Amino acid sequence: MTTETAAEKSVMVVAVDDSEHSFYALGWTLDHFFSGPAYPFKLVLLHAKPSPASAVGLAGPGAAEVLPYVDSDLKRIAARVVERAREICASKSVSDAVVEIVEGDARNVLCEAVERHHASILVVGSHGYGAIKRLFWVVLVTIVPIMPIAVS
Repeated sequence: MTTETAAEKSVMVVAVDDSEHSFYALGWTLDHFFSGPAYPFKLVLLHAKPSPASAVGLAGPGAAEVLPYVDSDLKRIAARVVERAREICASKSVSDAVVEIVEGDARNVLCEAVERHHASILVVGSHGYGAIKRLFWVVLVTIVPIMPIAVS
């Protein structure tokens, strides 16, 4: 029996943000899919960092002066999220996770990462009507109308 190499394994993308729900989803995923000696998936941890302009929004003429501070804060948050995700992985003896921080709208970043990695599974935490739930409502509204429907 041969062991699959990382190149042959299916990819699982786990989206992480600064919520407890995403860290719970990561821990749950590691417990259920990465607990044995041979993992069935290559693990990609993904953090979608908002752009400073989208975080500030339409704040008016003074927004340009605030952008460097907002960008610095967003980078600090992203570093903290990645550090915590790595700590959770290390506590579950998972050391080979690929970590990505991609700037952009979470909806687009997640969809592009799934396509780029040819991921079989996308894991996200949910906390009610937060960003993740809004993401999937928008994605469903975007995807469903263009999906082919088989008529028998």
